[in-house]
Amino acid sequence: MIIAERKPLDEIKTLVDDAQKVLVVGCGTCVTVCFAGGSREAQITAASLRMSTKLDGNGKNVGDVTVQRQCEWEYLDEIKDQVEDADMVLSLGCGIGVQAIAEHFPESWVVPGLNTTFLGIPSEQGVWEERCAACGDCILGLTGGICPIARCSKSLLNGPCGGSEAGHCEIDPDVPCAWQLIYDRLSSKDKLHVILDLQPPKNWSTSRDGGPRKIVREDLRLKAEEA
Repeated sequence: MIIAERKPLDEIKTLVDDAQKVLVVGCGTCVTVCFAGGSREAQITAASLRMSTKLDGNGKNVGDVTVQRQCEWEYLDEIKDQVEDADMVLSLGCGIGVQAIAEHFPESWVVPGLNTTFLGIPSEQGVWEERCAACGDCILGLTGGICPIARCSKSLLNGPCGGSEAGHCEIDPDVPCAWQLIYDRLSSKDKLHVILDLQPPKNWSTSRDGGPRKIVREDLRLKAEEA
């Protein structure tokens, strides 16, 4: 899922400084799960803004609402009136949510309340770890389900490097070496021979190096047209 964390309140106050009527919009999916931008966080952020700006002598009218997903028009349509009634929208969605609201409501000024960080999983309560770099050319079938692009500090396709020690990365002794994890996984499945196949240089055109990406499913487009 997409992992994000809330911006410091002082930074948020700077972003909404010129507005008197602010609508905080939460999102009910990824950022809810990582406790950054769900309904509860939207209410807390709105209350914090109201109290803090009042203490500063510039009290703002701050409301909040949460949609199921900020990245889909149908859910944004539900808050059309509230968005248009506000001077500014403070999105507690990921970077996609911010851009989706801004695109769907071009007359509204939209600012981010979160910093989007990575695609990851919750490894324990209150801890999220990066697992995917969304490179567009998945090789997990060759590496035992462990991504060297996201989990190796050098994104090596043929590892490990010479800096790993005792199964840990040279950048931090608390970070496991991704290629040690890959080795152990393949070994446990009697597939260690796979690691001997050298991988060619990665085609980064499927990642950000090829510019903004787009996926088109013609079969789905045809179904929509038929309906």
